Amino acid sequence: MRIGFAGLGVMGAPMARHLIAAGHAVAGFNRSPEKAQAWAEATGGRFAATIAESAKDAELFILCVGNDDDVRQVVAEALPHLAPGAVIVDHTTTSAKVAREMAEAAARDGRSFVDAPVSGGQAGAENGQLSVMAGGEAAALERAEPALKAYSKAIKHMGPSGAGQLTKMVNQIAIAGVVQGLAEAVHFAQAAGLDTDAVYDAVSKGAAQSWQMDNRWKTAAKGEFEFGFAVDWMRKDLGLVLDEARANGAHLAVTALVDQFYSEVQAMGGSRWDTSSLAARLQQRSRSR
Repeated sequence: MRIGFAGLGVMGAPMARHLIAAGHAVAGFNRSPEKAQAWAEATGGRFAATIAESAKDAELFILCVGNDDDVRQVVAEALPHLAPGAVIVDHTTTSAKVAREMAEAAARDGRSFVDAPVSGGQAGAENGQLSVMAGGEAAALERAEPALKAYSKAIKHMGPSGAGQLTKMVNQIAIAGVVQGLAEAVHFAQAAGLDTDAVYDAVSKGAAQSWQMDNRWKTAAKGEFEFGFAVDWMRKDLGLVLDEARANGAHLAVTALVDQFYSEVQAMGGSRWDTSSLAARLQQRSRSR
């Protein structure tokens, strides 16, 4: 397929690389042109200096950018240049509101928009093992799916426009609670004077097991937080979750509390630490006692 790709950051760059490896012709754009040029040189993709150039005659246009306003801007600039009937797939985590807005804008222009946030983090993007939760027309997702499989292990259609973003919110709610529980478990083990490696061996094969435990227990115990999804990004996502909960009446007491804890991590200088850095907050409290 002829594919335009906007947003060649830690997630987008490897995703676009997988598309090229799968045989697609990809024109890549990034707000920092040097990143797009480096990506093109490393992968054999085509460097696009503008969004319009990336979108020109593309059958599929993929974006992985920062927030709602970024999505609005990129889609507005791309739409007039896409091939007739093209599909736009947005992997950005945004509000469900902007997903519905973009779907309406695309439909007015004779194109389709699929909100398709992902889970799996940087490692999932690098390894081509992302999980995609998609909202929008099923037929549009079906047209895009052969390309999306280049970097995905699972693609699930969740319903109409916005449903993909709402499902990603569920994902972040679940992660927030699990990571806080993991932080408290590590903290308790350390306060009790236990060997944290031995504790992991004892509890990780039973009901306490989780992806977070398997991948973040030992590093959190060592005070290492330079992995994966950053606190700033998680707070953006939890802000979307809490806004949606206020609108739909969901009660998210734990999620709201964990969001406050992440604000404390930011105040500690941990904005770019990964989400397991909730443990750092507890470790600091222990040292200050």
